[in-house]
Amino acid sequence: MTQKEQQQLGKTLWNIADNLRGAMNADDFRDYMLSFLFLRYLSSNYEESAKKELGRDYPNLEENDNRNALSVWYAANEHDVPEFEKQMRRKVHYVIEPKYLWSSIAEMARTQNQDLLETLDKGFDYIENQSFENAFQGLFSEINLNSEKLGKTHKDRNDKLCVVIQKIAEGIKDFSTSSDTLGDAYEYLIGQFAAGSGKKAGEFYTPQQISSILSEVVTLDSQDPTTGPKKKLERVLDFASGSGSLLLNVRKRIKENGGSVGKIYGQEKNITTYNLARMNMLLHGMKDTEFEIFHGDTLLNQWNELNEMNPAKKIEFDAIVANPPFSLRWEPNEAMGEDFRFKSYGLAPKSAADFAFLLHGFHFLGTEGTMAIILPHGVLFRGGAEEKIRTKLIKDNHIDTVIGLPSNLFYSTGIPVCILVLKKCKK
Repeated sequence: MTQKEQQQLGKTLWNIADNLRGAMNADDFRDYMLSFLFLRYLSSNYEESAKKELGRDYPNLEENDNRNALSVWYAANEHDVPEFEKQMRRKVHYVIEPKYLWSSIAEMARTQNQDLLETLDKGFDYIENQSFENAFQGLFSEINLNSEKLGKTHKDRNDKLCVVIQKIAEGIKDFSTSSDTLGDAYEYLIGQFAAGSGKKAGEFYTPQQISSILSEVVTLDSQDPTTGPKKKLERVLDFASGSGSLLLNVRKRIKENGGSVGKIYGQEKNITTYNLARMNMLLHGMKDTEFEIFHGDTLLNQWNELNEMNPAKKIEFDAIVANPPFSLRWEPNEAMGEDFRFKSYGLAPKSAADFAFLLHGFHFLGTEGTMAIILPHGVLFRGGAEEKIRTKLIKDNHIDTVIGLPSNLFYSTGIPVCILVLKKCKK
């Protein structure tokens, strides 16, 4: 699919969102819209794989037969279903019951079925708790299908969902269902919603152009002029991962250079954004075993697994990227001064956690790895505790490059920012 078609799909979906959300604010409607797009992707992928798996046994329905082909097969082959689902778990890593597939849900919307809301609710619950081997609990936790924002009565809400789902189904039926296509459309929508919600958007969205620079920087050293690209970055981390687009960009970049990524790790404090990131990974065709996104506070280092994976040797990353919240106020206490991440450098001031984020990531950077982090321009010249940290980083030869960027690049702020590139072992 060409870039033009991908943009066209993004615009089509954005127009649907714009026309349908009515009085609902963009942030609320975003969660519905993106979840339906996600369900569409999972379903198409599942049905295509089922078709291959069943071969000539896959029901060939008449054009005017609106039933779901897989539900027809399930009804006729009850005894074979457990074995079939076992195979599907092996091949695509998940299972969806036919009644919860997008085509079944879209048909209910088309016929204004009054059970749509219940079916969708049960379907989301099924995907969260039963579809995947690694449970994706809470994936749809931010979507309240019984919210009064959708309508005052149960019938109003059901009718509104019918309209929304029908419009989305019609709008995207002629476009490809590949992970690249829907993944890019998802990214486009996240960007549009971010632009629409202004200040709040900085929490979860790094504009694509800046994301590309960071990805390029951390994968540069994986290309050796004589031997070509390193074949693999074992582990990549973003400890303030937002909707995950930065991590996906690094993966895309290394693949374009002929290499691969072992596993992607992300951490995100905001629950809505954390769910967006998990969906975003799957929508880009990643298997649930290829990434791990953790919900928790980076500054408090709540992700025990990072330290406990192998107590004798902490887990290290080949590439680290981050766009943490700028100059976040935080509450460091005395005990934190002894924290292994900050001990050698001192604590960032309460008024700005910028260097606390930087030191967190830097601690987990591998000897040969590269870290690129976006921070406000002030980290380059502010005094006090920040000056001490900055001086030690420079003296220890860990600052590889400083890239100054102009103002007004982010939805959340107009301030100028910089990218700091760090290495443990600077050549």
